Amino acid sequence: MKELNLQNIRQQLDVMDAQLTELFEKRMELCREVAEYKIHTGKPVYDSAREKQKLEAVTALAHSDFTRKGTYELFSQIMTISRRLQYGLLAAHGQAMDMGFTMVEDLKRENVRIAYQGVEGSYGHGAALQYFGREADVYHVKTMEDAMVEVEEGRADYCILPIENSSAGAVSDNYDLLVKHDVYIVAETELPVSHALLGLPESSLEDIRTVYSHPQALMQSSRYLNSHRDWKQISTVNTAVAAKKVAEEKNISQAAVASPAAGELYGLKALETSINHNKNNVTRFIILSRIPVYKKGSSKVSICFEGAHRSGSLYNMLGNLIYNDINMLMIESRPIPGRSWEYRFFVDAQGSLSDAAIQNALKGISEEAVSLRILGNY
Repeated sequence: MKELNLQNIRQQLDVMDAQLTELFEKRMELCREVAEYKIHTGKPVYDSAREKQKLEAVTALAHSDFTRKGTYELFSQIMTISRRLQYGLLAAHGQAMDMGFTMVEDLKRENVRIAYQGVEGSYGHGAALQYFGREADVYHVKTMEDAMVEVEEGRADYCILPIENSSAGAVSDNYDLLVKHDVYIVAETELPVSHALLGLPESSLEDIRTVYSHPQALMQSSRYLNSHRDWKQISTVNTAVAAKKVAEEKNISQAAVASPAAGELYGLKALETSINHNKNNVTRFIILSRIPVYKKGSSKVSICFEGAHRSGSLYNMLGNLIYNDINMLMIESRPIPGRSWEYRFFVDAQGSLSDAAIQNALKGISEEAVSLRILGNY
């Protein structure tokens, strides 16, 4: 292609781009007028049937498979941007989404009871004392779900549960429990994890044949444990439960992977220390309450949503965060029980429920999602 011809094409493209920009701005002005109408009538911003008809109509105007697909994608995005403009205008006129949360100066910490899963000496026990103080009224329950039920039914003011580990990833079952139970995340704390191989005082490494621990602790120490090919690894519900089991059964061939604190508590000897391969291993714990509150100055919002089971659904949901300049910190997906190959998504985003940007984004997601739940602001 001759250079003169290329320059001419570029000039034509520049003119078309300017025209497209002008038309886009005119379209947004019309959308603004539509928003004013919806403000006064209370009609919802998102009308899926209308959008479907519009997309079919404009796609039919294109003349090839490529441009039909491109036209569909282009106008899908234009309509998405239009909705976000309208959500913002509705929020500015006092029609923001009711978050259902109350802002407080601080969490209640006096005369409260805190439930954790496991037994004394577990990492959950340590995390509870780290956040609430060494003199806190803490007590243990058997399972993670039991801890949530204690809060939900009012026997505990808070419970504390692991949600993510820096090396082993998400504690997936607890994400599912957050949806199942009527509790809210009000705080979090991070606990450094250092696993030790604990045995009876008279045991030696040569005696060990069976190692007990929580599945994540076994995973986090897998390089060390797998180097001993003759050791059998058995999962328990908690690291401290494993330590207690070894102490009570008094079998020199048994060992537990747990914290040094658990070893001291149950009279075990550290046969090896710091056996987790990631030396910067940290577990993030969440603190749950049955009361939907958030502290003034909170900077992380956790939500869970389900999108329609169709192409582009997740993209459109997350677009509400992007358009409002919200930084997404984490996303996790979990299967929806009873619906094969369909998923719900858990997202952590930077911000506060009192922020206009967060309010606008959640308003958009709530109107376009099959369901949305705010899990907490902390």
